[in-house]
Amino acid sequence: MLRVVVLVSGGGTNLQAIIDGVHNGSITNTEIVGVISNNKNAYALERAAQNQIPKRCISPRDYENRSLFNEALLAALDEMQPDLIVLAGFLVVIPEMMITKYRNRMINIHPSLIPSFCGTGFYGLKVHEKALERGVKVVGATVHFVDEGTDTGPILLQKAVEVANGDTPEVLQRRVMEQAEWKILPRAIDLIANGKVRVADGKAIIE
Repeated sequence: MLRVVVLVSGGGTNLQAIIDGVHNGSITNTEIVGVISNNKNAYALERAAQNQIPKRCISPRDYENRSLFNEALLAALDEMQPDLIVLAGFLVVIPEMMITKYRNRMINIHPSLIPSFCGTGFYGLKVHEKALERGVKVVGATVHFVDEGTDTGPILLQKAVEVANGDTPEVLQRRVMEQAEWKILPRAIDLIANGKVRVADGKAIIE
């Protein structure tokens, strides 16, 4: 059974997609053993509570410096003993010691087709604003493993979504969630849970 911990900063719609996937059987051989947020007001924590999933809030504001916060975050993770860490809208820079310890056992969902509209400063609605400014016809989402860079780790899954005339960033964001994010993130977890993914030469290979 794959032990999954989800890290999230906001509403937790991707967390809900994972919870639903476990419940409906589209994610197999998996249990969500914890949810951690840096934001005590994150609705994701309420979603965890509603589904009897252990939850923690670990905020940088509660620590004197980032180093102490990083240590607390890693300690909380270690306590939950995850096989896989899922970053589902977690707006915190991941400490290097955590990346090293959980290398190839941490994935992130990003709302674009990497390498487009990714990297520092590209998160949330900003991604969709930039895509519309550029006038692209196709956007999408990417699940990738986490490394020391920003959105630079091995790509596991991607799904394209068409841009429609008259789209606003909010409308496009919702379509990318519904048509891409909520589909490929559960799929990625299921593949990992069933031993169908390996990382070699900087690339994620599905077998």
